[in-house]
Amino acid sequence: MALYDTRRRSNAIAMGLCWGAAGFGILFLALILAALLWNGVKGLSPAVFTQMTPAPPGDGGGLANAIAGSVLMTALAVLVGAPIGMLAGTYMAEYGRASALTTIVRFINDILLSAPSIVIGLFVYEVMVAPMGHFSALAGAVSLAVLVIPVVVRTTEDMLLLVPGPLREASAALGLPRSYVIRRVAFRAARAGLITGVLLAIARVSGETAPLLFTALNNQFWSSNFNAPMASLPAVIFQFALSPYKGWQQLAWTGALLITIAVLALSVGARALSAQRTSK
Repeated sequence: MALYDTRRRSNAIAMGLCWGAAGFGILFLALILAALLWNGVKGLSPAVFTQMTPAPPGDGGGLANAIAGSVLMTALAVLVGAPIGMLAGTYMAEYGRASALTTIVRFINDILLSAPSIVIGLFVYEVMVAPMGHFSALAGAVSLAVLVIPVVVRTTEDMLLLVPGPLREASAALGLPRSYVIRRVAFRAARAGLITGVLLAIARVSGETAPLLFTALNNQFWSSNFNAPMASLPAVIFQFALSPYKGWQQLAWTGALLITIAVLALSVGARALSAQRTSK
């Protein structure tokens, strides 16, 4: 009985510490979100989405070119990185589960997942920006694509490994080629998980600042030229947050709120798809 009471007290203490740590983290997260909402909502207006970033201080302006630049570079990064990640994850899950190449790729992928984004930015700067002689949105998109690939590789491999083997065996018993089984059976069964991985990758890169500072830099004007510097929301937030001008600081708060809302929407969508896949 004494041993049972001791274990109950130990369990209660451990649970209390866990709840306290969780509450401590949630409290500070709530404070951060409250400050972001309080300061960011003040600057929300149609001008934020229709006007370009202001050049002179106190000249009004908005974030239209920064929002468009972030969307363009993120879209190109996903178009480049997502197919590469899915193909690599498919090979690791379907063709080379026990091969040495899969072990090496998985190890490198784990390193890329935890690598600081500024290191990726420096790498792309050395291999693209320095040889080209100028900053460009293309280099920014490549740096974001490098961050997209490991996320998609990991989720693709994990989702395909969760597909039951008898599904593949039944399809193969009908005489279907292996590539057809992967496309029509495995991919369909893991569709929600694959989409979730892409959404998580977009959420991962949408707020990255360091790689873009070394590659795309910034541009106060409207630009759709991928061979020239291009504005991005994270870079504009970084620049305006450090400025001494109230108008620029307000735009930085508003831009941070927009990124937070976008990341939250992507995360909720990914969770919804994951829950849908689990319930089936």
